[in-house]
Amino acid sequence: MLCLSGGKMKKLALALLYTAATVLAIPAHADVEAAQALRDGDMKKLNFHAEAKPAGTNAFESFDGDPLTLEDWQGKWVLVNFWATWCAPCREEMPALAQLQTDMGGEDFEVVTVAAGRNPKPAMTSFFDEIAVDNLPLHRDPKSALAREMGVLGLPITVILNPEGEEVARLQGDADWASDEARAVIGALIGAGG
Repeated sequence: MLCLSGGKMKKLALALLYTAATVLAIPAHADVEAAQALRDGDMKKLNFHAEAKPAGTNAFESFDGDPLTLEDWQGKWVLVNFWATWCAPCREEMPALAQLQTDMGGEDFEVVTVAAGRNPKPAMTSFFDEIAVDNLPLHRDPKSALAREMGVLGLPITVILNPEGEEVARLQGDADWASDEARAVIGALIGAGG
């Protein structure tokens, strides 16, 4: 049996805690590195940050007006897409986001769509009806508080949040999120393979 004095025991405990934290942090970091290496096609536009950044904390709302924050999705990987009813590239991109949700959505990953700015509810439902999207949320950021806080200067903007709720990557403009390349990147992040 090992016998240590109080000071040595404290140092040993701190060393073990540091080692455990480092080892536990490696898989998440490795997932991001693996995802970066898989960028091809439209995913070449996906820019990973050198270090995860805090995500916005401003509230937005459900279609019915219930308050939401991005913290509501902590614990899973989240792809947050900022869009608007008047945005033509958003119309092109949204069916691919719906397909990504169908293919990969679940307890480890979710696509969350947020209409930024003035988007009347009837226009939002018409937008989704016209492009046959029925599996994505119609969340609203009517005053663009969250969008401004997160530096969304044009639409569409897509950010990827890790399970800790931090932004790890951002894509400006539209992309084919239903592509094999996009599924490979998301799969690497959530640990689901390619």
